[in-house]
Amino acid sequence: MQVLIEHDVEFLVGGAYALAQYTGVERDTKDFDLLIRPTQVDQALAVWREAGYQAEYTFTHWLAKVRSAEVFVDVIFCSGNGLCQIDDIWFQKASRATVFGINALIVPPEELVWQKAYIMERERFDGADVIHLIARCGPTLDWDRLLKRFDKDWRVLWSHLILFGYVFPSKRDIIPLRIVQELNARVEGEHCGPLSEDKTCNGTFLSRSQYLSDIATGDFIDARAEKRCRMTPEERELWTGAGATPTVYPPR
Repeated sequence: MQVLIEHDVEFLVGGAYALAQYTGVERDTKDFDLLIRPTQVDQALAVWREAGYQAEYTFTHWLAKVRSAEVFVDVIFCSGNGLCQIDDIWFQKASRATVFGINALIVPPEELVWQKAYIMERERFDGADVIHLIARCGPTLDWDRLLKRFDKDWRVLWSHLILFGYVFPSKRDIIPLRIVQELNARVEGEHCGPLSEDKTCNGTFLSRSQYLSDIATGDFIDARAEKRCRMTPEERELWTGAGATPTVYPPR
């Protein structure tokens, strides 16, 4: 962090440290997450190398790593699914906290929810983090900004809000009634309207491996091919290949 400060590279602290800051939920973690604008990643990696660290891209669409022996930092500039790119709003809405003696910017809770809500892999599900963030930060969340962040993926947010009411029945009123009414109306409107002919499978935004069999049949189109996904076909192949081998179910 000090190296970045000395070279005027803005960063945000995320991951387990941000989660603990907002929720009080603490966990041992093998890494430390720093979030940087995509336009500054090359500069950041260069100054870290100059300072004597190993620094390189892990996946060019969202993640780099900085290493010192067995210790490493994840440098995040988007999300694994290519949707949640770090932009100016992350910095404008950030809070501050002292981390390792440094007064640093912390990822806003809204963007933390947005980022974590899509993580639904077999080996990792961040739903509990989302629920704890809502439980602690719900009364002060910018719900309109959060809804705007999800945009056409509002069902992902809605699914977590439904689970929130199940996990914490006594806290259901934390979610503004107008948000509940709006999302419920969207669901009802879709069910009352004509059946969608959209053959997109959005599951690949939630898991890089668990919906590949649906794409492989040719019956569905990988949503990650959409322009809003900041991932080239080559990056998509590398990111998918790094996941677990999908289970292919025989036809019934």
